[in-house]
Amino acid sequence: MSVHAAVDLGASSGRVIAGRIEGGRLLTEEVARFPNGPVAVPAAGRTTLHWDVLSLYAGVVEGLRRIAPVSVGIDTWAVDYGLLDADGALLGNPVHYRDSRTDGVPERVFEHWPAEQMYAVNGLQVQPFNTVFQLAAEAASARLLAARDLLLIPDLLGYWLTGVKAAELTNASTTGLVDVRERRWAPEALRLLEDSFGVPARALLPDLVEPGTVVAPLRGELGGAPLVAVGSHDTASAVVAVPATTPDFVYISSGTWSLVGVELDAPVRSEESRAANFTNELGVDGTVRYLRNVSGLWLLQESLRTWREVDLADLLERAARVPALSCVVDVDDPRFLPPGDMPARIAAFAAETGQRPPESEAEFTRCILDSLALAYRKAVHQAAELSGKNVDVVHIVGGGVNNALLCRLTADAVGLPVIAGPAEGTAIGNLLVQARAVGTIDGGLSDLRRIVAASTETVTYHPNGPQTLWEAAARRI
Repeated sequence: MSVHAAVDLGASSGRVIAGRIEGGRLLTEEVARFPNGPVAVPAAGRTTLHWDVLSLYAGVVEGLRRIAPVSVGIDTWAVDYGLLDADGALLGNPVHYRDSRTDGVPERVFEHWPAEQMYAVNGLQVQPFNTVFQLAAEAASARLLAARDLLLIPDLLGYWLTGVKAAELTNASTTGLVDVRERRWAPEALRLLEDSFGVPARALLPDLVEPGTVVAPLRGELGGAPLVAVGSHDTASAVVAVPATTPDFVYISSGTWSLVGVELDAPVRSEESRAANFTNELGVDGTVRYLRNVSGLWLLQESLRTWREVDLADLLERAARVPALSCVVDVDDPRFLPPGDMPARIAAFAAETGQRPPESEAEFTRCILDSLALAYRKAVHQAAELSGKNVDVVHIVGGGVNNALLCRLTADAVGLPVIAGPAEGTAIGNLLVQARAVGTIDGGLSDLRRIVAASTETVTYHPNGPQTLWEAAARRI
């Protein structure tokens, strides 16, 4: 039986997942798991957050050696990159997107390329960590001056596995350097970096490849299986795994980040879309993921790190008994982006907005989950309105499906049924795209989603309670 291997790297851990198709169903097994997280390193008078990409690569190789896959695909987070010198050697560990080096950089970039003109080309939500801003922040650094190649994280790992440099399109579309209409590197963006910041972008970037492309065989000592460029941005793979039976759905890829949006055939680049900070990221089979980034479970994860040794299941049970919408915050406020004492920041936000700050761990947790559901409500309604797409159901995929309280609150806030599952959406989408690329299965996205539906148990949550409560809560922030 053919076994495919999904390398799935998230902000807190990495996994290698084995998958095989049997009787029209996808069966999966985790064969390796290893930690991931930022590493703070002092240098040149400041502390910089890095990824320990060498440790990640070691975990990937160890996982692949435990199985004999017929294909391999890699998905990770977006925007971050490694730089290689003329010999192909890595020039330092990649910088973490939560590092503060891009503070104030978008405003500097817009002096040379106004935000309206940039959005007309790349269709991208403004986030301070977008690759275009990271490169502007790194301009004239010794590392960049020595660089000959730039590879996003999944492409860097793929290069080490195969010796071939390529840029998979779904992840490249998050950089701000891709023309979202033409699905190619944007000359205007490359010119901006070269002429205004001295970054030799054209020379650094490899050729783009569409998801589903067979890139190259793995090195001989790793068995020689083909590496497939899947939807290497983890959300692109997660959206493939939405078990939708009609096109009228909204998806929420729920994890450390939450990505809330709809699947379209063409980008939306209106001024209204830009003002709402919606993004057009490219997807599998020529699609566009029209979405908004929402902070996600990051606030809860950081709070748990602050509290330490708290049982999450018990905490969620206690949070469910806290009165609804007692306190809400804007989860996308910039103060919540860096690591640190999240409960203290939440309490400060509550006080600034005239609300009674949470006091117990359960109250903080309920505040976070109510606030997330409120952010989902806004993003779902805006996605439908700005895209002109009719939606009648919300699909949640990713780790957030295991948080029943969040799923129930989302249904209540949005006013639509919520179908939760699969939890392993990213790995499933990764596996299905590579299985199709090497001929194990065939068909379009609807066919892949039928396999997901046949392979997954889902839970449906129906909305309960008046929308007026959520409308009133939204006015507080």
